[in-house]
Amino acid sequence: MIKLGAAETKATYDAIVVGSGISGGWAAMELCKKGLKVLLLERGRNVEHVKDYNTALLNPWDFDLRGNTTAQYKAENPIQSQGTDAGNAHFFVNDKEHPYVQQKPFHWFRGYQVGGRSLTWGRQCYRLSDLDFEANLKEGVAVDWPIRYKDIDPWYSYVERFIGVSGKKENLSQLPDGEYIQPFDLNCIESHLNDSIRKNSHDRLLTIARVANLTRGWDSRGPCMARNLCSRGCPFGGYFSSNSSTIPAAMATGNLTLRPYSVVAEVLFDDQKQKAKGVRVIDTITKEHFEYYAKIVFINASTIATAGILLNSKSHRFPNGFGNDSGELGHNLMDHHSAAGAQGAHEGFKDSYYKGRRPCGFLIPRFRNLQPNSGLDFTRGYNIQGHGERSEWMDTRDAGGFGADYKKTITHPGHWTVWMAGWGECLPYHDNMISLNDTQKDNWGLPLINIDFSFRENETKMMKDISQSSAEMLNAAGFTNVQSFNYGKPGGDTVHEMGTARMGHDPKTSVLNAHNQIHAAKNVFITDGSCMTSSASQNPSLTYMALTARACDFAVEELKKGNI
Repeated sequence: MIKLGAAETKATYDAIVVGSGISGGWAAMELCKKGLKVLLLERGRNVEHVKDYNTALLNPWDFDLRGNTTAQYKAENPIQSQGTDAGNAHFFVNDKEHPYVQQKPFHWFRGYQVGGRSLTWGRQCYRLSDLDFEANLKEGVAVDWPIRYKDIDPWYSYVERFIGVSGKKENLSQLPDGEYIQPFDLNCIESHLNDSIRKNSHDRLLTIARVANLTRGWDSRGPCMARNLCSRGCPFGGYFSSNSSTIPAAMATGNLTLRPYSVVAEVLFDDQKQKAKGVRVIDTITKEHFEYYAKIVFINASTIATAGILLNSKSHRFPNGFGNDSGELGHNLMDHHSAAGAQGAHEGFKDSYYKGRRPCGFLIPRFRNLQPNSGLDFTRGYNIQGHGERSEWMDTRDAGGFGADYKKTITHPGHWTVWMAGWGECLPYHDNMISLNDTQKDNWGLPLINIDFSFRENETKMMKDISQSSAEMLNAAGFTNVQSFNYGKPGGDTVHEMGTARMGHDPKTSVLNAHNQIHAAKNVFITDGSCMTSSASQNPSLTYMALTARACDFAVEELKKGNI
């Protein structure tokens, strides 16, 4: 991979891509494969596949604290430490070095390195349906999506065939099937729960999660070794990431230039041509400023950072931020809630166990509000994700006793248990938003980002239903000690932030058009989570990738026609 320094003289490219995570990696690959010379900018350090996965093959006893993080790390990282351990903490930012302002509690998890959060994502891959694309219009909420399922269906398939998604087809209109390789298997307790759900609830089923983990070798990657250590980086290429897949593919074309340690401060606007001409970059180490120019610019820095870059890109044409004619830039921030659910134990299946550490759990697809007038006190819906397992020594180590009896207790498998929680849709509220701080700056002189977000009444009512329905399904399946829960997690905890530069039909109420172009600057495309008009309840990364591939195809054709 090529790194550029202060002495670099080439400043003009066909395309610039900002951010190397899931969508940025896709943009770089697609544009390079189509013959464009591409500059890929990443604000963090370089991470090369396999070479820089320093903890991937370590055992628990190889860590000083057996994989736990230190008290000092937790003190310096009150946000990141809630989702990290010693095996993956190096793929997350340092909170002290990268502060932001929380108007209300919001956990912003970030990975500043080549590959971004594609190294640590949950890998769940689900398509949105027209139930999702049409919901805003039918309910009079926010603005209508400018696309429908038919517009993105072929691009979902295109992405799935490239990344490799294991899963099972279920023929559900609310969760369209995709292009899958062999799924992982449910274990016996999950199969028992599925049998009970199908018997007692005609509108529900349980299926194995659809994930970008490879059950067989795929495009020179994988298979997954079922170690369940994905967030350390996978030396086997067993799951999809920018580092294992899209960036190497882009590099193989000879058209990619990668510049890590590059904070993009602003998008540069050409007043004469009325379009973007490039970006201004600050070297994170030397703090020198550089300008790079291109015919098209893709901003894929992740939802909050992308909106921050655009808000900071002010000019005579865009005094309130690049492309912000509608005033919607930074608004309509969404994140799924995943705090509510239930858990229980089962007395059966004592003669069964499992092998390996499967990298995914199960999914109960959305079953609420599939038809209008469902009689519920909330709109939209949720899916339920969970897993079944047998209690092991980590669960019983605090049991009383000592000596041989104690050893027997902790070494003998315990009850089968199931934990499950709902991933619920968050409505696009205008005043859930990010903005730039007027007085506080970061280490590179850029304004800190203010985040003002909260879940509202609709989400709260949905969480209550999630807990109740989860407990009902466990009770009906013969589980004991069934306990509902709501962890009360704030926004950001699901790490599905989206919506700050939404797509729409009307430039007066949206930032992007149906092709992910900024309405007022047609050579700037945004295809990360910023573009989402509503959140649906499905994990969103597959949609980001499909929209990116679609937008790249459109951008190159428009470039050839001289339209941008």
